[in-house]
Amino acid sequence: MAERRSALHISLIAVSAALVAVFTIAIRIPVPATAGYISLCDAAVVFVSYAFGPFTGLIAGGLGSAAADLIGGYPQFAAISFLVHGLEALLAGLLVRKNSQSVVTMIIGAVISIIIVSGGYFVLEVLFITTAASAVVEIPMNALQSGVGAVIGLLLYSAVRRAYRNLDTLRW
Repeated sequence: MAERRSALHISLIAVSAALVAVFTIAIRIPVPATAGYISLCDAAVVFVSYAFGPFTGLIAGGLGSAAADLIGGYPQFAAISFLVHGLEALLAGLLVRKNSQSVVTMIIGAVISIIIVSGGYFVLEVLFITTAASAVVEIPMNALQSGVGAVIGLLLYSAVRRAYRNLDTLRW
């Protein structure tokens, strides 16, 4: 039985990482003032962490967003995306893990996503890629992307959860 559960988790992680990568690449709007782009990455990250749990979200959010950066021509951001979106998924998923039906809890998870993504990209870009002056320009766009993505992810999770009542049994 444990082997079947492990295979299910591995499959969920693989499919979820692919989902994050597709959401990141499918709609990508370059931001001329920065070296990056806006995508729906956070929608997938939030959905996966709410639907399948913080640990699936951590791995899938990190791997999927990093893979999208590598595939999409932004390799300088791959490690940062792995860390930021993995942490975003972990914290948002841990928050809703015990109380997955509370809208207030999910909204707090969305706020956490905004803080993690905006702050994480700022700090890590300053440490590894650019200057603080350049990185601060990206904060509003990162906040917008993660906020809109969190709302879309929350709505997607709510719709899927209504359609598939046993969705919570897939959490890890």
